[in-house]
Amino acid sequence: MKPEEFIKKYESALATQSWENIAPLVSKDAAVTFSNGTVHHGVNKIRAAFERNFEMIKSEKYAMQNVVWLKKEKTFAVYLFDFSWTGIINDKKVSGRGIGTSVIIREDGNWKLLSEHLGKANV
Repeated sequence: MKPEEFIKKYESALATQSWENIAPLVSKDAAVTFSNGTVHHGVNKIRAAFERNFEMIKSEKYAMQNVVWLKKEKTFAVYLFDFSWTGIINDKKVSGRGIGTSVIIREDGNWKLLSEHLGKANV
């Protein structure tokens, strides 16, 4: 799998709203920062955070656009992106967007997320 393919696979896994599909794509040492500023370090804390989101946001659709690769090497890659999402919270349609930075690494022969930092969109 190429780094570009990781993004598509990650988006598809997120669309399932099932941690079992996302887990193979996340390093055990990963850290994720959500756009609200909360930081989740380690796969168990990331899992708990994602599962809370899946419980809260029904029928979520998440997409990454405008990917810019800062570096692609054999063992790691870094990219910037815009993201958007829609879903249902408390029976109301909601949406959001922002910017992100991710680092993926080659681990166990596959690309895995090491770090993802999501921030608010520049207005």
